[in-house]
Amino acid sequence: MTTRITALIAGGLLTLAFSPLPADEPISAPDWPQFRGVRACGVSDGYPLPVRWDVDTGQEIAWQTRIPGMGHACPIITGNRVFIVTAVSGRSDAGLKIGLYGDIASVNDSTKHTWHLFCLERDSGKVLWKHLLHKGVPRTKRHTKATHANATPVTDGRRIVVSLGSEGLYCFDLEGQPLWKQDLGLLDSGYFRYPAAQWGFASSPILFGDRVIVQCDIQKGSYLAAFSLADGHQLWRTARNDVPTWSTPTIFERPGHAELIVSGFRHSGGYDPLTGKELWKLTGGGDIPVCTPVISRDLVILSSAHGASRPLRAIRFGSQGDITPGKSTTTAQPSSNPIAWSLPRDGIYMQTPIVYGDHLYACRNNGVLSCYETRTGRRVYRQRLDGGVAFTASAVAGDGKLYFTSEDGKIHVVQAGPTFRVLATNSVNEICMATPAISGGLLIIRGRDHVHAIGTPCFPARPATAAVP
Repeated sequence: MTTRITALIAGGLLTLAFSPLPADEPISAPDWPQFRGVRACGVSDGYPLPVRWDVDTGQEIAWQTRIPGMGHACPIITGNRVFIVTAVSGRSDAGLKIGLYGDIASVNDSTKHTWHLFCLERDSGKVLWKHLLHKGVPRTKRHTKATHANATPVTDGRRIVVSLGSEGLYCFDLEGQPLWKQDLGLLDSGYFRYPAAQWGFASSPILFGDRVIVQCDIQKGSYLAAFSLADGHQLWRTARNDVPTWSTPTIFERPGHAELIVSGFRHSGGYDPLTGKELWKLTGGGDIPVCTPVISRDLVILSSAHGASRPLRAIRFGSQGDITPGKSTTTAQPSSNPIAWSLPRDGIYMQTPIVYGDHLYACRNNGVLSCYETRTGRRVYRQRLDGGVAFTASAVAGDGKLYFTSEDGKIHVVQAGPTFRVLATNSVNEICMATPAISGGLLIIRGRDHVHAIGTPCFPARPATAAVP
């Protein structure tokens, strides 16, 4: 994992020492342990990845496994195991609607649902086991583009943590044996200007050392919380004065210091992941925050785009206080502006941007892709990806290529770098809303009905460590 935390006893006090991986070290681990992989960066290098494939003929298709129900939770991978979360409705037509539209309505489905965690063999797609997580009528409704299994699980290689939002937070070992469960309360997410429109919870849990951290921005009583990975007891809880958010938080580390970075409307900012103490805040942006914060060297990239404002902003690591422009500001370096650069109209709405090499890539819902110099914010190009009814899944990258997935299952393979070049456009022949995963030469894509593994495994599979002390 990214963080290695060592407990030191000095003078009777317990101190935590951090040894983070370098922020821009190439990610070549075959594991993909959380939403967007290691450090939530969306990148896995070191192995060849496919350019062209054909589901109908089987070209470059390693395997396909059918999964019942629906879920926008992304695949995660540890060792030779792929984990998938799904929610099965009692309706034959679950009412998933894709495309570009502005309907804020919820799906009326009051049938009993069953939530399952599937474990697949990474090299074959064989179902090793499945576990029933929960059964009952969902406590809230969902949007027509959402499911009741939106949040991506997270693993430390021995345990797996699954968030079902209002249906609870669960921890299992890698054989599917339950370890603990926490009730997170009623997590009612929807557009705060029209509270009757419930859209479903989507923020994914993350790990920091020995703790699980969740961001629960909801209609009433928003909060951040940390729970012990060992037994699930709450370590801290910090109230947030914010509207519903669908963003997953990110850990930003440097030697001796770590920040929990969250996106929001009233309050994007940094917190101490050990205590939940607020470090800095930034107000404004789109009023439906979805994008996960992205880390690049000493910058955190924030994007949001709904309502009157759609900024794309780069914030310097170590900022302090309220850094909202026009307000009193203190920073770690008083002579520096904590906002390295800001583009007031370049933010994107649904996809999380991706940094690969020296460039930042941001794709809008309509397929308009922009490339920027990450350090300066200078736009290098803006081009449209042809084909695809809309783009919701976040991009992933590796082997000099970026993969952009449209909702109707077309995957655009784009050459990385300052020149726009589409290498191929392929389809998996079904709806795709979940962000893909990458593992040692395989591109693993969660579709509406199947999990697809595309490419050729490039390393012997190592077994996952299932034992939990």
